Amino acid sequence: MLDLSRIRIVLVEPSHPGNIGAAARAMKTMGLSRLYLVSPEQYPHAEATARASGADDILASAVVCNDLDAALSGTTLVFGTSARARNLEWPTIPPRAAAEAVTHEPEGEVALLFGRERSGLTNEELERCHYRVHIPANPNYSSLNLASAVQILCYELALVADHEVVNPQTRETTSEVGESFADQIDVERFYAHLEQALVEIDFLDPDNPRQLMRRLKRLFNRTRLLHTEVNLLRGILTAAQRQARLASGKK
Repeated sequence: MLDLSRIRIVLVEPSHPGNIGAAARAMKTMGLSRLYLVSPEQYPHAEATARASGADDILASAVVCNDLDAALSGTTLVFGTSARARNLEWPTIPPRAAAEAVTHEPEGEVALLFGRERSGLTNEELERCHYRVHIPANPNYSSLNLASAVQILCYELALVADHEVVNPQTRETTSEVGESFADQIDVERFYAHLEQALVEIDFLDPDNPRQLMRRLKRLFNRTRLLHTEVNLLRGILTAAQRQARLASGKK
């Protein structure tokens, strides 16, 4: 059975304290309890407490983070909600498929990211996610209130937790090898190492990077890297850097 206590609801830079309280209420009605707030503009706040309507315990235990790194530390599967199409599209699934995918995460923490009320998640923040979650809505008026979006995702998670209704097409196979998925922070360190190595071997022009790193992140996020695979890839990068430095006469 899906353990909802492994799931974090992460609100990125929420500007209205009332939305924080309403999101806490939405979470509690569906059995979720772990709220993370990244640089909220106003929190704690009386309006958040009022809009929580009895979900004060969710607010009291909310984790306030200075940056997204802190909010995602320890997570192995990350979803980002977004209504906007992007220049380089990210793997996109509806809320129910996202909930079903969570059931196949054997261990580790899961995070659902919700962006700013006005502008949502940035491209860089979405790149931290394995999937973009899109909530189907009226194409002529697709803007959802933050708490409403939280409610929809929490409902789908609660539904799957209660009934374990799983679509075989969303089944993860990577975990079948019995190894742990890589921590999200370790994956970000790998991306930084990859970018550095690509610059050193003259494959990536830092002055004209185009969308190379974004495409590579999309590729690796799709594969769901294991912890051992991240270590292996970083070992390869280190060896490539060493050879490049020897060839150029650097130490």
